[in-house]
Amino acid sequence: MRIDILTVLPDLFTSWFGESIIERARSKGLVEVHVHDLRAWSTDKHRRVDDYPFGGGAGMVMQVEPIHRAITELKSQRAYDEVIYLSPDGELLGQPLANQLSTARNLILLCGHYKGVDERVREHLITREVSIGDYVLTGGELAAAVLSDAIIRLVPGVIGDETSALSDSFQDGLVAPPAYTRPADYQGWKVPDVLLSGHQARIDAWRHEQAVDRTRKRRPGLLGSGE
Repeated sequence: MRIDILTVLPDLFTSWFGESIIERARSKGLVEVHVHDLRAWSTDKHRRVDDYPFGGGAGMVMQVEPIHRAITELKSQRAYDEVIYLSPDGELLGQPLANQLSTARNLILLCGHYKGVDERVREHLITREVSIGDYVLTGGELAAAVLSDAIIRLVPGVIGDETSALSDSFQDGLVAPPAYTRPADYQGWKVPDVLLSGHQARIDAWRHEQAVDRTRKRRPGLLGSGE
């Protein structure tokens, strides 16, 4: 998998993609992440990529030209499954979407800034818009990092125990059940006996019951089509 990120703040991604599981995935050659400074495609002598909105109003708008030039250059080098714009009014990121995008070969992520992008970018260059929640950030960089992380961890071989990703919250429409580790008794706070029983069928049943109960209490909307 290859992810190309277009941003006006490329340095924000340095630590995010240089640590932990994502760095190991890159070192193994399982994933390529390329962060591009959108200003490199600006024809302005000051490398500006924004301008005042037609019709007036507060704030600046990202211009169509540098974005078009960047996407055109990248697409001349390889085919992309999706060109994604990170936007507050996009499709809400959930586990099914992360699962779907994790099977892609090449993705472009465009990070918005200022008052957003010229609408012609959305009309002619973007194939999908994704939001990580109903709130506004100062830019799309954090959203791009979150989306990348959600996708990359699902790529085969990235996580050593691939069954771990399959048991994550939301993979079965439920939040995850409680998890415990050693010691079994800490200051009188004990691990449920069933988890120490060695009886896998009972353990699986208990975990499912706990997941359903926790989902009902914390995220009842997830149970609409399930339990």
